Amino acid sequence: MKKLLLATALAALGTAGLAQEVVRIGTEGAYEPYNYIDQASGELVGFEVDLGKELCARAELTCEFVQNEWDSIIPNLQSGNYDIIMAGMSITEERQQVIDFTENYTPPSQSAYMALAADANIGDGAIIAAQVSTMQAGYIAEQEGVTMLEYATPDETVAAVRNGEADAVFADKDYLAPIAADSNGELVMLDADVALGGGIGGGMRKSDAELRAKFDAAILSMKEDGTLNALIVQWFGEEADLF
Repeated sequence: MKKLLLATALAALGTAGLAQEVVRIGTEGAYEPYNYIDQASGELVGFEVDLGKELCARAELTCEFVQNEWDSIIPNLQSGNYDIIMAGMSITEERQQVIDFTENYTPPSQSAYMALAADANIGDGAIIAAQVSTMQAGYIAEQEGVTMLEYATPDETVAAVRNGEADAVFADKDYLAPIAADSNGELVMLDADVALGGGIGGGMRKSDAELRAKFDAAILSMKEDGTLNALIVQWFGEEADLF
């Protein structure tokens, strides 16, 4: 019955008009495993690339990905350079003041610290690296006695720890954990996770309610039939939080 209702909802929305246009998906292309450039092919790949393709297929939309730097990703959405952001963007109250979000396509996840040693200072007097305009940067900015260094890309935040500029980096745990695991012990995850945000969703202009409804219906259909959980496990492993 649920599948029938979802199918009816998709049909009722009517995709005839939008199907004739290309829906552009803005992504950073620098946030593995969410979205990144495959070094062998030079193509955009990742969880959100696979997800975006499946959502567009279910909504009967013709879509293409557009790469955009993180620090201007919302302004360029508002300017019309693309129609939806799929870039590991967590749903927060602050962002909802300027854009709308689709249904979340990952559950609320943990943010975490990564450092060169397990006893690294993340409290009073600490210097913490974070990517600019992220909810993690907002969180660190509110911590008394902590100095934050903001960087344009996630790679730069990790480099700041490696070269001693920062005591630790604070970011999505799903992003940091694989880096620590592949560092041969150089980098370690700290036991100080913080739950932030309402999960990750697609950011959209507030005026695009019809398009948002199509993505919402497609996301809900993937939640209902289990394919979204399967995709999360494929990209984040068996220990990932699921719907």
